Amino acid sequence: MANKRDLKKDINYVLGDIIEAVYVWEYSNSSKDTKESEKIIDDAIATFDDLIARVNANPKENKKAHFKSISSELETKGRELIERINKL
Repeated sequence: MANKRDLKKDINYVLGDIIEAVYVWEYSNSSKDTKESEKIIDDAIATFDDLIARVNANPKENKKAHFKSISSELETKGRELIERINKL
């Protein structure tokens, strides 16, 4: 990870793409119920808010480990959300 700005961009792009994928699914499956897909969008937004707040917290010690843990959590949460989209 190069810097805080790049991490924020990664969070935005990953979760934005997940939300976009849900919208595409909803559009192509308009006859199906969208309650589960709306939950995925809500969880993606909550994840976004949580990760951005953690990035902005800016710890005094061991910044590299702090940002690395945020990056790994983004990957983990992103995979979970994608798996949920695939199950729709």
